[in-house]
Amino acid sequence: MNTAIKENKEIFHKLLDNAGVIILYLDHNENVVFCNKKTESLTGFKHADIVGKNWLEVLFRDKNSMIKKDMLKAVMDDSMKNKRGKDFQGVILDKNGNERLISWSLAPIQTEDNQVEGDILVGHDITEIREREFSLKNIEERLKNILSGIKEYALYVVNLKGNITYFGMGSEAMLGWKKQDIIFKDACILHSLNDTTTNLRSILESARAFGKYETETELVTKTGEVIPVILTVNQFLDPTGKLSGYIFIAKDITERKKLEYQVFQSEKLAALGQLSAGMAHEINNPLFVISGRLEILKGEKLSERINNSLNLINMQADRIRKLVDRILKFSRKTTPVFETTDINETVELVLPLIRYSNHPTVKIEIEKNFEKNIPPIKGDSQQLQEVFLNLLINAYQSMPNGGLIRITTSNFRDLYAQIQINDTGTGIPENHLKNIFMPFFSTKKDGTGLGLSICHNIIKNHNGSIELVSQVGKGSTFTIKLPFIQKEGDGVL
Repeated sequence: MNTAIKENKEIFHKLLDNAGVIILYLDHNENVVFCNKKTESLTGFKHADIVGKNWLEVLFRDKNSMIKKDMLKAVMDDSMKNKRGKDFQGVILDKNGNERLISWSLAPIQTEDNQVEGDILVGHDITEIREREFSLKNIEERLKNILSGIKEYALYVVNLKGNITYFGMGSEAMLGWKKQDIIFKDACILHSLNDTTTNLRSILESARAFGKYETETELVTKTGEVIPVILTVNQFLDPTGKLSGYIFIAKDITERKKLEYQVFQSEKLAALGQLSAGMAHEINNPLFVISGRLEILKGEKLSERINNSLNLINMQADRIRKLVDRILKFSRKTTPVFETTDINETVELVLPLIRYSNHPTVKIEIEKNFEKNIPPIKGDSQQLQEVFLNLLINAYQSMPNGGLIRITTSNFRDLYAQIQINDTGTGIPENHLKNIFMPFFSTKKDGTGLGLSICHNIIKNHNGSIELVSQVGKGSTFTIKLPFIQKEGDGVL
């Protein structure tokens, strides 16, 4: 029996000594009665140097630990007084003077008559765990900052019921919703305004069937704006591999769509230009004959009634001639004469031509906001003046009851001279905007529909861009961008 007890004690001591945690047995005065080998290896003290000493003196030997000792002594006193265990964390110094973060568990030891005779103190070194957690947290924060800076992508997660459960990575910036306002809402709120339920359902069914689904579609912002996107949907699996939702990644392709539209418009304009040139030449031939015969008839002695009719025919023929000239001007590939051009001066040259030529009895104010020291561009001043004159005439004609024209020039990202012409006129319906630069398309009763097409061609030949934003009843804004003269070493714009 004694042998068995001895063996059990040896086994017990081996277990304590080989435990990967600090184990201290303290008497009621908080002095160490027993310590295991982990305590020795961590503190650098030998068994004889630890036993009999106050545990705080052993573990907190640095001079700056007074407050720490007082706090831990209060914890120990409370445990003994109230006969209850305590869990807490504290930093100690190891044998090399390095700080170690220890998670402590304190349990009072009671006699048969419920008197506290000491405490068992178990300490688990969690320094590396916390360092890994901190490192991972920092990596997570950095990754979060990187991802939140990506504005062209939106990432959100939808559960099997179709509700949004995560809204991150550029989603707020692209779609306008705050995370707290959209979480747990039906994901249909983000999808096409036309038949939203069917659209989202078909996307989820495809993702469920194929594991991944990609399509070009549209998302709707909080304000109702429609954004074209490439949408990729992946299955979201839980740790057991069971489908628990779907991950949506949307890439904003607004700029790509604009570029595609500009290319499409340019191709249509080129095709129409060729067709228009052919038609103009065909019209010119019989028109030349008509004009010649009219000149001959004017020399004859005819009645007043016939002369009046001939004058009317001549007026209409002249009108056709002017229209043909504009068609030829639109279709003709006129090479600009590029020279160093100050865009502010070019706009200024146009203003005297427009100020009093339209609606002289109507009060129309012109407000100029010209940025000083804008770098020069390479441009054909005559052609650019024609563009600005055409746009200003349109602005005047859109304000029959008066209004305000704002002309703003600015340096756009050190790449382009930007010119904006804004009016407070009648505006243009949204369904007309996509055709506004098309030849022969006009919103005016007596318009030829060639003015803006010619402007588009001129700006295109200057390697620039022209865009229109308009709202019925509020006015229109034309924005033109023309590239600056490249400095040596700048590269190609």
